[in-house]
Amino acid sequence: MRILVLATVLAAAGAVAHAQQKPAAADQKPAAAPAAPAAKLPREPMFVGTINDIMGKFLYPVADEVFYIGRGAPKTEKDWNAYEARMLMLAEAGNLLMMPGRAKDNDRWMRDARLLVDAGNAAYKAAKARDADALAALNDQMYQACVVCHQDFRPNYRARVPDPEGFEPLMPLPPPPPARGK
Repeated sequence: MRILVLATVLAAAGAVAHAQQKPAAADQKPAAAPAAPAAKLPREPMFVGTINDIMGKFLYPVADEVFYIGRGAPKTEKDWNAYEARMLMLAEAGNLLMMPGRAKDNDRWMRDARLLVDAGNAAYKAAKARDADALAALNDQMYQACVVCHQDFRPNYRARVPDPEGFEPLMPLPPPPPARGK
């Protein structure tokens, strides 16, 4: 009986060893060809819209949501979440304006865009807190951020506010329009 058990164990061990052997070369599948190297994607930002696109299609309408919050603050949690998202993007839009290739200079442009980031950040925090009164209190800060930049970089812009650092506007005040009827 011992011989029978020993023979069974040896046969099982031989079967396991045989199963673990690599198949013959004729039975092997060819190795997959190495993958072609992936094309390197660009590593620099890609501008999708112009500064005018950012201003006209995004900044003006979203800034108006701060300016006119008194006409009707969001009511539901869903409305506040959407409002909060727009305020976040308002702040981040200032960073978009500071990107190399968009920034007009490394001085006033960057400072003026930072005014927008700061006002947008305050609006984002107020929206997260669901504080319509705090948003309404940001009206002057948002207005100053917009006007300071426009009086520096937008020709023929008539509105004026004091520069936060006491500088004269980069763009002179345009002449008044001609009087009518004369």
